[in-house]
Amino acid sequence: MTAPLLLDIHNATIWRGTTCVFEKLDLQIAQHERVAILGPNGSGKTTLLKTINRELYPVAKRDSWVRILGRDHCNVWDLRKHIGIVSHDLHQRYRPATTALEVIVSGFHSSIGVHGILAGRVSESQIKSATKTLRELGIEALRDTPLKFMSTGQQRRCLLGRALVHQPDTLIFDEPTAGLDFAASFDYLDRIRRLARSGHNILLVTHHLNEIPPEVDRVIALKDGGVVADGPKDSILTNELLSSLYETEIRVARVDGFFLAYPGN
Repeated sequence: MTAPLLLDIHNATIWRGTTCVFEKLDLQIAQHERVAILGPNGSGKTTLLKTINRELYPVAKRDSWVRILGRDHCNVWDLRKHIGIVSHDLHQRYRPATTALEVIVSGFHSSIGVHGILAGRVSESQIKSATKTLRELGIEALRDTPLKFMSTGQQRRCLLGRALVHQPDTLIFDEPTAGLDFAASFDYLDRIRRLARSGHNILLVTHHLNEIPPEVDRVIALKDGGVVADGPKDSILTNELLSSLYETEIRVARVDGFFLAYPGN
């Protein structure tokens, strides 16, 4: 039996607020793919991410669908067990007083922290699992430390732990190194590479070439709410295509499997 696609979008119209971002969108991503979605600001990257995460839904019409893991409609709570998300938007929604343990435990409840009535629903097994995740990420010493006393890199590792608690097959990263210095960026990218090599499906949303690890095989380029290019990384990350995508002269260099962009003038 053929495994369902991770993402199957056909002839979809998707609005974000009062803006129609996608119209007649077609896009398929199989499971066990490692994909980067690239594009300038306003290209539709965030809208696509929110659609995958079931924060946005397509317009209901004949011969149109957005299917996640083969399902047109799925329980959001169940979806979180299969897809873990780490994003700058999610990061910003946490209160500075939230501890590392609370961030990671909140992944079991798809919540922002475990405050108020939710705190009484945290089980010992969840705390044990979260503590194990802290240890695996090298931040066990920060277990009871509030986010406000951590570096941005440490905070981002807490968010990664939140995404990993259900041991999902798929991990989605939205601009993973935003706000990180060189050391934290390199550490975080190395963790993404290890997750990819361990068999996770990786979907990385970015507009920075250096965030795309060598393990990514496919690049999808978005512009003005449409897919303008989709294919193997080497065929997409070219001077010509990227210059057209961003409407400025860009040259591309490749170093140890990573791609770097610099001005083409």
